[in-house]
This record gives sequence, structure tokens and C-alpha cells, in this order.
Amino acid sequence: MTSRSTPPVPTVTVGEYLARRLVELGGAHLFGLPGDFNLSLLDEMLEVPGIEWVGNTNELNAAYAADAYARTTRGVAALVTTYGVGELSAVNGIAGSYAEDVPVVQVTGMPETGACQRGALLHHSLADGDHEHFARAYREVTATGAVLRAADAALEIDRVLRVALERSKPVYLGIPADVAVARVSSAPLRRPLRPAPSDPVALDDLRVALAEVLADVPALTVLAGTQVHRRRAEGGLAALAGRDGVRVATLVGAKAMLPEQHPASLGTYQGAMTISPDVRRSVDEADLLVLAGAVLSDVMTGLFSHGFDPARAVRLGIAEAVVDGVTFHDVRLEDTLPLLAEVVRDRAFAALPPVEGVWPHVTAPSAQAEAGDGPLTQHALWRTVQGWLPEDAIVVADAGTSLYGSLELRLPPGAELLVQPIWSSIGFTLPAVLGTCLAAPHRRSILFVGDGAAQLTVQEIATVLQRQRVAGQPAPVVVVVDNSGYTIERVLQSPKAVYQDVTSWDWLAVPALFAPGRDVLTARAGTRAELEDALDRIAAAPERAAVVHAVLDAHDVPPLLARLGEAVHGTR
Repeated sequence: MTSRSTPPVPTVTVGEYLARRLVELGGAHLFGLPGDFNLSLLDEMLEVPGIEWVGNTNELNAAYAADAYARTTRGVAALVTTYGVGELSAVNGIAGSYAEDVPVVQVTGMPETGACQRGALLHHSLADGDHEHFARAYREVTATGAVLRAADAALEIDRVLRVALERSKPVYLGIPADVAVARVSSAPLRRPLRPAPSDPVALDDLRVALAEVLADVPALTVLAGTQVHRRRAEGGLAALAGRDGVRVATLVGAKAMLPEQHPASLGTYQGAMTISPDVRRSVDEADLLVLAGAVLSDVMTGLFSHGFDPARAVRLGIAEAVVDGVTFHDVRLEDTLPLLAEVVRDRAFAALPPVEGVWPHVTAPSAQAEAGDGPLTQHALWRTVQGWLPEDAIVVADAGTSLYGSLELRLPPGAELLVQPIWSSIGFTLPAVLGTCLAAPHRRSILFVGDGAAQLTVQEIATVLQRQRVAGQPAPVVVVVDNSGYTIERVLQSPKAVYQDVTSWDWLAVPALFAPGRDVLTARAGTRAELEDALDRIAAAPERAAVVHAVLDAHDVPPLLARLGEAVHGTR
């Protein structure tokens, strides 16, 4: 009698397993740098169809680019660094992802398991025999992590990635060089990873609670934050905004999440710094306020000058909701927003009149801003940009004058604003444009970055410009807002201090240095007329990357930044 042997279980290497999961989850671009401890890992990962390597100029820039990629795709992103020196260079970027709920997967190629276990005094280590230092450091800025072993590597990869999916937070994977090439069963790959669903019983209870609280109010106002983005819940927000009796304001990082032309849109709310007094009252004096995916940090609330009591609001978070003091656990934002829209539909509110004066600065440019031959001012810069911005653009604004100027824009249909208001790490946005270009290649990325901020991460413009190879795709635009240093800090304190100044650069020479041979449009704009001419030429050549050097006075600031300075000085 012939015995039948059990067919072998198909296997893949740990590196291949991780890469397949990342492709499945939409993180097909790998940002990072090679190093001797991650080379075997990279070789295995890059064998997987669909994975693309994106080499960066340093690990911090790689982390920033991955962060923006995940924000733009509303999914995960991954960067691969080497042990010690590489992963520590990236930790600032990962901390920003943690602060702002961005699911970035930090993958570190580590020394072999045996070397770590025997405490070998290796390069890139602290030479004390402890190879867990850096994994422990990452515990402070990630939702979870693991240093993999061959025995359970696939299980741990899936566990860690699920946490990223469920919490919208960064995670850490340390992969020793021998584990990267170890073989594991490929069977789990047959089942896709998904976040845990909402508890249906808790959702039913929440529906009842929402119906009860809505029964006693004539209308409601929603204040939406960035977590709506992270959970891909914009559709639920739009459905809610389409109901009678609903108005929607957004926090700084979620500007234009609901199109700003929408009749229910109140624009951006920022406490006492809100541009329109009518909008501020609509939020602060709402009959019922719903905080949807909102983080009420200092920048978001105009230095905590919001006039509403969060404890009295309905709060819809990433995985829980609070109504009338009762917490409903295991209900996900992507489910609770559509649920609220259904309850509002059943409640049948009366239609609301439009709120007047939502965009006062946009509709009333000053005479100074209209002058074309005088020195370029912040007012003229942003009013000119307002009339030029293309639809569907991704506008990226660095912390500083660019952030506060961009908040006054009324973004055209399909456009969005990418900023980092909580972590506020200057220099974040130049590498971030690499992430937006890769995540949304058919949309034009337009960066506004101060000269001081740009000097921190300028190397990544090489990757941004040199990867622009696909005909027919719009090219990025970089506007360097040159006010000779750190003007936002000048507004806050010691405007004439020597530490507020930076060295002067020839910004129009940057493309030739970092992207030799590339056809990049460059222009200096010291007046409104020069800026208009530069933007007209950029609009006429959408496939041509551009760098604009906008020259402004060191002490000229957008109105919102002036308000910030007044608020800060008023508290001292």
C-alpha cells in the first residue's frame, strides 16, 4: 500500500511576508536608506511584485515623506532604516506621526539574533552589549512594536500591522538580519488584514443615545478634526453635512475636508483666532456640538481660547464615542459618522440659513495687496495664490508664516491642505511633498515653506525633482517664503534677536545643484506682479517642476499670525 505524503506548506521569507502585507495595505513605496544590517531584509522585500524602493537623503526625511504618504492615501506607509544610527535619525518624524495619528511602519534592520543575545560590541550600538536600547526608545512614540524571532515572525507582523490599522498610530518592527531571510508559512497571507469592526450592540446603543440627545435641539454643529481623514471617514462627514439642520466647521489640520464651497461649510475654526466672528459663534454657541475626530490642542483651539465646553459635546473618536457623559467603547469613527447622519435624517431638522462672512479676508483684499510694483507682502502673496490655486491641488504648508497664511485661503474644489499643527516640526513639508507626489501622482503638489524651515531638509528636493519622470503627470511647485529667518518666532518673542536670522541662500540655484539636467522653472518674486507672472508660467506648464523664491520683509506676517502674537503677549 502506497502512503501519501502531506504536501509541503508553501513558505516565504520574513522579508517577503512583510512586503506582501505592506502591498496589501497600500504601503507599496518603501522610504528609507540602506545600511549593512538591513541589506538582506531589503533584498527579500524588493523581490515582491508591487514594492518600490524610494531612497531618501536621510532617515528623518524618509520618516517625513512616509508620514505624508500615509496622510494622502489615508492608509499605511513604511520606512526601512538600519539599526541605531538610522532608526534614531528617524525618531523625530515617527514622533510626529504618533502625535497626529498617522500609521507609519518603522522597520529597522538589526544585527543577527545571536550577536544580540551574546551582547556583541557592534558598530551602530552603544557598545554596552544591550541591543534593546533603540527598540525601547521607540516604545515611547509608537502604539506597539516587536523585535522579531523566526518562530513567530509572521504572527507578530500581523499583530503589529493590525494595531497600526486600528489605532492609526505608528508601529515598530525590529528585524534581525538572520530573521529577515528565515522562512515562514505563507498561509496567513491568504486572509487579508482588517481592523476590528465596531461592536454592533454598542452601535445600537449609541444610536438610541444619539436619538435622545437630538430630540431636544433644533440643529447641530460638527467640529471635525484630522482623525476623520485617518479613518477614511470623509464620506460619512459629507453625508452628515448634506442633512438639513447641520453645519460643519473643521480644525486646522482638517481644513477643506468638507469642500469649502459646500453650503454647510463654516470653514476653519480656531477659537478666538477664527477668521469670522460668525463662524466662531456658530461653534461656541451651538445648540449641540459634535466633536468628530477632533484633538483640541493649543494650535487647533487658538491657544485654548475655544468658547465651548468639550464635556457637553457629543464626542466621536477613533474607537469610542461619548454622549451625555456615557462612553460607548469599540465603535469606530468610520461607522459612527454615518450612524449620526442616519439619526439626523430621522430627526428631520428644518433647513438652516447660510452663515454670512465665512471668508472675510478672501473677499476683501486690501489696496496694498492690489499694487503690483511695490514690495511683495504677505497679504499680496496669499491673495494672489488664492486666485491661482488649481482644483484638486494638494497644498502643503510648513509650520510658520506659511501655515497661517494658508489657513486664510478658500481652497478650490477637490483641493486639500496638508499641515502638521500638533507636532509643528519645521522642515517637515519639503520631504512631505515627496510623499504626496508618490501617493497622488495625478494631483499637483504645491509647497509653501519658509526659508529657515527649508534649510533643515532641503536635500530631499533632489529626490522630489529627480523622481519626476512620468509624462502627463503634474509636477510639484515649491514656493520658498523668504523672510530672512524665523518670522513666526519673531512674532512670539525677541524679534531682533540674532538667533532669529538664517544665512542667505541662492534659492534659484537649488534645482541645478540638487537636480542637474532637469528642466525646472525658477522665478524670483519680489513684487506682486513678479509673483503673478511666475504663477502664470507655472500654470501654463503643469508637467514642469517649479521653484519660486518669494522675497518678503522679515517682520511682515499674515493676519492670523499677528493674532497669535497678540494672544501670546496677552497671556504674559
